[in-house]
Amino acid sequence: MAAIIFAANPAAAQSPWPARPVKIVVPFAPGGTTDILARAMAPELTKAFGQPFLVENRAGAGGNIGADVVAKSAPDGYTLLMGTVGTHGINKSLYSKMTYDPQKDFAPITLVAGVPNVMVVNTEKARAAGINNVADFIRVAKANPGKFNMASSGNGTSIHLAGELFKTMSGTFMIHFPYGGSGPALLALLGGDMDVMFDNLPSSMALIKSGKLKALAVTSSQRSAVLPEVPTVEQAGGPALKGFEASSWFGLLAPAGTPPDIVSRIQQEVAKSLNTPAIKEKLLAQGAIPSGNTPQQFSAFINAEHKKWSQVVKASGAKVD
Repeated sequence: MAAIIFAANPAAAQSPWPARPVKIVVPFAPGGTTDILARAMAPELTKAFGQPFLVENRAGAGGNIGADVVAKSAPDGYTLLMGTVGTHGINKSLYSKMTYDPQKDFAPITLVAGVPNVMVVNTEKARAAGINNVADFIRVAKANPGKFNMASSGNGTSIHLAGELFKTMSGTFMIHFPYGGSGPALLALLGGDMDVMFDNLPSSMALIKSGKLKALAVTSSQRSAVLPEVPTVEQAGGPALKGFEASSWFGLLAPAGTPPDIVSRIQQEVAKSLNTPAIKEKLLAQGAIPSGNTPQQFSAFINAEHKKWSQVVKASGAKVD
């Protein structure tokens, strides 16, 4: 009789979710903001659901490799993505070939946090070149066309596109070097191989505070509360950079078709953890602004971001084959 009941109702035979560890794919190398936020969320979700939430880094192609892995995973709640403005707002317009559709192949769960990018340079190298602010940087870069190297966390990331937008608006010519994440890109900047980076603020914060990197400007429309002395690119760059804005965001997504009740449960726990003083203060201290919005709100946000960045990509002329 039990066999007949389970055969007639397969759902009854399934274990409640989660019955085993859940994987959060970070589509960039360790050390960047995407990785930092995923590792901040994982222990909270582990405590909430009683199963390990494990972070797995799958870097490459501006986040497309890791995002594609999740898009093609079973929609059972056991594989999630820490998506970004790159994977879900920029890449579809930037890359000539995409193996996943950022809007159709995912079930948005929640926006975890938004952060400004920050224009950073190697402190010692900048001092030697006489660069103290954005105006100095533009002057020296224009005097040395093609001799400045710009690091990014990968093609198509907000870090890359913020730099491309800066190049276009400021009239500077720099060589772009994409890395597999903010971590290795920052190492190259610290080592003097790179000249500038438009990094996500959380992954550069400690290096700015230690004096190893100099923050010339933030890329948001307003100054950051954690770096109030640092101007925006628009404020520091003069008329040519009026209207400049290129901020980043990070959120959890599941493969399309993931049961709505699983998506809802994860969103509720993320929102709850983002409101705890420990997590909230930790993120704010790094320049990240916690969110935790609903799946419906996050979906609408992604659609708006895709529309916005497609226009920015077109205006910048950036393209990746």
